Amino acid sequence: MDKMDVLLRQKAPSGLIGWKEEEEMALALGLSLHEAEGRLLAQGVLPQRYQRNAKSITREEQCRLFQSRVAVIGCGGLGGYLLEELARLGIASISAWDYDSFAEHNLNRQLLSDMDTIGLSKVETAAKRVQAINPAVKFQAFNRPFAAGEGEDLLAGHQVVVDALDSIPVRKMLAAVCQRLSLPLVHGAIAGWCGQVCTQFPGEDSLETIYRNSNQEQGVESKQGVLAFAPAVVASLQVAEVVKILLGRGELLRKRILLFNLLDMEFEVLDL
Repeated sequence: MDKMDVLLRQKAPSGLIGWKEEEEMALALGLSLHEAEGRLLAQGVLPQRYQRNAKSITREEQCRLFQSRVAVIGCGGLGGYLLEELARLGIASISAWDYDSFAEHNLNRQLLSDMDTIGLSKVETAAKRVQAINPAVKFQAFNRPFAAGEGEDLLAGHQVVVDALDSIPVRKMLAAVCQRLSLPLVHGAIAGWCGQVCTQFPGEDSLETIYRNSNQEQGVESKQGVLAFAPAVVASLQVAEVVKILLGRGELLRKRILLFNLLDMEFEVLDL
């Protein structure tokens, strides 16, 4: 019986392990928290933070989420909710891009903004928040604009990319990069009371179809603004798409777009 087996018998006799015990095990084995949690999940031991996941996904699926790498492009309105939910779910390798800093006008809707983060980097604030939520997550922060050449190199090795941008040209560039890398892209956009979500797989042209007739820098959110609840709804739908992609379950919004208007409480799915 090796040292880890002995520790598991002591600290996780029921197959569940608390955070304090997980930290003690990592220290005893000379492992990082990320490495320790990965080994625990591989042996079928479930950290208590994921206990409520277990009614909807199996322990094997929880391990698969932990082993996945997801990239989030943008850490503002959508990005803050995306990162919060991905970290809480247990997706343990996350990369994020954003070159902006928080301003007062972000306070109405951007989850990572508060009075203490005004003027601070969005992506660096995101890194601290993810660490506070789930210290086992490996988080790569890129405090610069997403660019095609560098982005192509850095996105290699991820399983899914999530669009949390507010620039149509950059969004189109991201879609092209994902096509070249054969990566699925989960798109989301918000404006006022409304939002949209779709998922584009390699070989599909959903983003090009959506923005084919647009020659503007930003979408209609620049005219309609954004209310606090819209990014929360869109980001949650995007995270659901990410999880379904990673686990190979459920019906995806491929070649379709989900549109909603919360003022009239209307939801519809259209073919693209």
